[in-house]
Amino acid sequence: MARREPIVIKVEASSRYNITIDSNLNQYAAQAISEKTIVLISDNQVFPIYGKNLIEALEASAKRVFSYIIPAGEKSKSAEQYLNLLRQMVNDGIDRDSAVLALGGGVVGDLAGFVAASYMRGISFYQMPSSLLAMVDASIGGKTAINIPEGKNLVGAFWQPKEVFIDIDFLASLSQKEFKLGAAEHFKHGLIANKDILNDIKDPDFKPSGNKKRLAKMVAKSAAVKAAIVSIDEKEQGKRAFLNLGHNIAHAIEAATNHTVPHGDAVAYGLLFDSFLSYKRGYKDLRAKTIEFLEYLEPISMDIEFDRLEPYLASDKKTKAKIQHFILLEDLEKPIIVNDISPTELKTAWQYLKEIR
Repeated sequence: MARREPIVIKVEASSRYNITIDSNLNQYAAQAISEKTIVLISDNQVFPIYGKNLIEALEASAKRVFSYIIPAGEKSKSAEQYLNLLRQMVNDGIDRDSAVLALGGGVVGDLAGFVAASYMRGISFYQMPSSLLAMVDASIGGKTAINIPEGKNLVGAFWQPKEVFIDIDFLASLSQKEFKLGAAEHFKHGLIANKDILNDIKDPDFKPSGNKKRLAKMVAKSAAVKAAIVSIDEKEQGKRAFLNLGHNIAHAIEAATNHTVPHGDAVAYGLLFDSFLSYKRGYKDLRAKTIEFLEYLEPISMDIEFDRLEPYLASDKKTKAKIQHFILLEDLEKPIIVNDISPTELKTAWQYLKEIR
């Protein structure tokens, strides 16, 4: 039986590249990567499952592979881990004709991308995301970053990958909870640009063991939203900010809880928070839609007072000249940038969120 054609989505940023979506992409990736020396960065959960076969494919294509394995989890997006990787690359004699290949979720991709962006002033970078969250969001668009105690993603660079390889087979190893965490960014794309995506949470194949062909199409719908926005506004001077829907309060929750609240849970709370702000501003009431998603996700409960969040909201990278820029929704597929949300509105929205949860 002939291999079916992969789904290919083009990103037209300053550096043009493809997002290739299919099953069994190791050999394809090995042939598509032109560099002969590969720094494979992964974590200690993903690498034992997928690392060996990927390395075999790379070495079969005459690549020399250096594997760097980091601890899984948000805490690896640290300055210490970043510097450790850079120093290891120097000690291994990695030169500027080499490439970094990120095999993992959003943490691995963000960290590996920043390493690639800064090592010898920038070397080639490829993404092979292993989680739904990374497939539909973090691996696309060239945002790379690490966290510091003062906030999430405050140190980083824009560094576009040369290609993103989305292997649908990787979803099968996710737990249902991990899959649902990634669905938060997927659902967000439905709110801001493609309302058909919102129905995916009711699709029987929208799960780790779902039909691969159908999963590929669902992932492609979401990835296409991110690709289109990035192609219009690569460095967040305008419409790329729409991707921040739900993220102001989400990043504050993550920082205030020392990342014990997963990103997907925090974003889900953020989507309801921003839906409430939108409703109170007189826009379409989309709270029922976002509550429906919360019920699907079943995020962990939290009991945080708003004053714990305020310092992180003030230092968030979406705050410019001390003005907090929020994304609200006039309606489905109609996001807007709002920069006059008052402290009272924020506190009222937080109280609403606490009462709902």
